[in-house]
Amino acid sequence: MRIEVSARELATGEKLRIVKSRFAPEGAGNDQIDGLPRACVVTGIHGDELEGQLAAYELARRLRENPQCLTGVVDIYPAVNSTGIGAIERGIPQFDLDMNRVFPGNNSASPFESMAAELIADVKGAAIAFDIHSSNVFLRELPQIRVNEVSAEDLMPYARRANADFVWVHGNSTVLKGTFAFSANAMGVPTLVVEAGVGLRITPGVGEQLADGMLAVLSDVGIWNGPVPHVRTPIVSSDGEVSFVNADVAGVFVPTVEFCREVQEGQLIGRILDCGNGEVLQELVAPVTGLLFTLREYPIVYPGSLIARVLGGLR
Repeated sequence: MRIEVSARELATGEKLRIVKSRFAPEGAGNDQIDGLPRACVVTGIHGDELEGQLAAYELARRLRENPQCLTGVVDIYPAVNSTGIGAIERGIPQFDLDMNRVFPGNNSASPFESMAAELIADVKGAAIAFDIHSSNVFLRELPQIRVNEVSAEDLMPYARRANADFVWVHGNSTVLKGTFAFSANAMGVPTLVVEAGVGLRITPGVGEQLADGMLAVLSDVGIWNGPVPHVRTPIVSSDGEVSFVNADVAGVFVPTVEFCREVQEGQLIGRILDCGNGEVLQELVAPVTGLLFTLREYPIVYPGSLIARVLGGLR
């Protein structure tokens, strides 16, 4: 069942709509649904992040094919920033607005803030929520759950079951208060932020991996009583265990290692080239021994550009 959550006419003549697909137990009426545990899967807040589309499809397919296994309600919001997805833009087209900076929203403010408020109101009361993102077009990310240290105690039991390769516990100072996940957690809805893949693409296997994890969590909160796939045990890290590699010069970055591999301290990760002069401007090496979980995808770099992240402290 498709339900329109919010809609606004834009000056461009388009209509920005937030729509959800609802999956509920067979034969359950509205009065029964109101008393059941509910999960929310939110994706497409950024129009250039598409990995969540396949994850939403894969979860919806399994729920649709096995309605007898549902003991609660699952609401899937597959394309919150639908116009951004259509225009291949991160924000809302023509407005240069990052929708993930206006939560929890305000019903008396701009159309986008009021839409954010309506989405937050619709999610309120859920037993669990997933906020699925991709990386941007510049970086490739290993599937991971990002957790605010303030909410870590409540979220870690779910994060460990979500079939991510690792869980990154962030310091509170790095958390943006205008995000959907921060606002949902603040009102008492446990919300996991998922990052995976690369912008403007769908990575084979990522959607299935995330759907497996969501089913496991749905089972834990009493929404699914069907078969639960085996889920991996994630590495759990903190900010202190993550090292960053940044460019010092402008040029063309060419990696010399494979993504999602263990690297040794001092190992060459890649080179920044001056293609016109045939020179190597900078050689970038791993600062620690650990897992290369972020790697530059887009080759043009400038001073300060993020090249890689390495998760150390694994031994």
